[in-house]
Amino acid sequence: MNIINILIGWQVLSIFFLIFLGIISWLYFDKRYKKSETKVPSGYIWTDEISIDPTSGKRERVYYNPETGDRFYKEE
Repeated sequence: MNIINILIGWQVLSIFFLIFLGIISWLYFDKRYKKSETKVPSGYIWTDEISIDPTSGKRERVYYNPETGDRFYKEE
C-alpha cells in the first residue's frame, strides 16, 4: 500500500465515523424537544410559572419535582 491509499482510507473512515456519531446523537441523546408525555408525571407539583415556547408560540405551564429538581412543561 502506498501513502495515498492510507490517507484516503483514513478520510473515508473519519467520514463514516462522523455520520455514525451524528445518527446516534440524533436518535438517543437529544430528547429535549421530543415531548411524548401529555400527563404530568407523578411527583411533580404545579407552579405559577408559565413560559412561551419560542418555536411554536404556545403557552406552557411549568411543573417542578422537588426531589430531583427536574422541570416538566405541559402545554395549556
